Amino acid sequence: MKKLKINGPCKLSGEVSISRAKNAYLPILAAVLLSDKEIRLKNLPDLRDIKTMVKLLTNLGVEVREEGNVTIFNAKNLSSHEATYELVKTMRASIFVLGPLLSRLNKAKVSLPGGCAIGTRPIDIHLKNLEKMGVNIDLNSGYVEAHTDELVGTKLALKFPSVGATENLMMAAVFANGQTVIENAAKEPEIDDLANFLNSMGAKVSGIGTSKIVIDGVKELFPTEYEAIGDRIEAVTYIMAGLASKSDIKVLNFDPLHLEFVIDKLKEMGANIEVLSNGVHLKPSHLKSINIETAPYPGFPTDAQAQLVSLSLICEGTTIVKENIFENRFMHVPELVRMGAKISVSGNTAIVEGGTPLKGAPVMCTDLRASAALIIAALCAEGETVIDRIYHLERGYENLSAKFEKLGAQVTIVD
Repeated sequence: MKKLKINGPCKLSGEVSISRAKNAYLPILAAVLLSDKEIRLKNLPDLRDIKTMVKLLTNLGVEVREEGNVTIFNAKNLSSHEATYELVKTMRASIFVLGPLLSRLNKAKVSLPGGCAIGTRPIDIHLKNLEKMGVNIDLNSGYVEAHTDELVGTKLALKFPSVGATENLMMAAVFANGQTVIENAAKEPEIDDLANFLNSMGAKVSGIGTSKIVIDGVKELFPTEYEAIGDRIEAVTYIMAGLASKSDIKVLNFDPLHLEFVIDKLKEMGANIEVLSNGVHLKPSHLKSINIETAPYPGFPTDAQAQLVSLSLICEGTTIVKENIFENRFMHVPELVRMGAKISVSGNTAIVEGGTPLKGAPVMCTDLRASAALIIAALCAEGETVIDRIYHLERGYENLSAKFEKLGAQVTIVD
């Protein structure tokens, strides 16, 4: 099993280009199923989750070919409506095909999803609202079996602004009879990107960027070419790595407005960050502790919480981090403690004591973002850190070791 070896401490320098957002492209890939026309997607990131989703599409009968940096999809002749356990077990995003399959074929059979073990993340919000649109749903032997005579537009009020449910319901509503209104919708930039992609095909989605999304059903879609937004979570990972290592670097090729709340919080900590049109420029900073809690967008993202915990280790003072989204998202803490970190966890709150020297140690990835936290700590630690189970990183960070090497880090992949 591959491992990542990092020799620290080190300063980074230069610039890093952010890949297209995995969490934007996964629902967009699922939305390919809606159309019987050719769809061209630019710069798909070379990630395990993306490959799994493309494989799922081909299993459903989608034709896929590549031309340079463009991947071309044609879902004209779908041959199946079933997303099997063998594929779905490795990736939660596979549930995204439920809405498009119902919209296109009026039926779907999707295995209950897998992915990172960071909480229960139930899909009941997806299912209950699909039922309101006229879908009959049964749970049998680990599968969601759904069918409908006709999807009907209606008002849907989400009990929580779930990103996945918002996206699934948007896709289900594309061909629905009448108008669908999603209230308390999630407002993440990836939602906006899906809406823009759907509209580029001829869908009618309005209310983009608000908590009330309106979809007017259409009869047909058209060919399109599209490129997703830059990955804001990848960007924030490199930003925090740069700040933790007191480096002078540029993080480019993403929209800094998508991280406005995070950047404001980092500045509150004392970070020297210059916001550019397509990224940020970091300079060495003396950081002090703050209190932070995760929240749906535009609040502090849960996907950046683990990285912030690592950054807090080099801050002056004590940082209190409250996790409000997932109930099991401090699995990185025991691994950081192995490196000398002083962190205590009580329920959904972590108390992080800054200023304690870190030392390299063998550690283990437990989920995608926890893995990024270990890298940030390793860059600041004295000596060698060996990070095991890096397949988690391969789910969400394209060319991570090469990008850090380009910035000057001593990073090596070993068997």
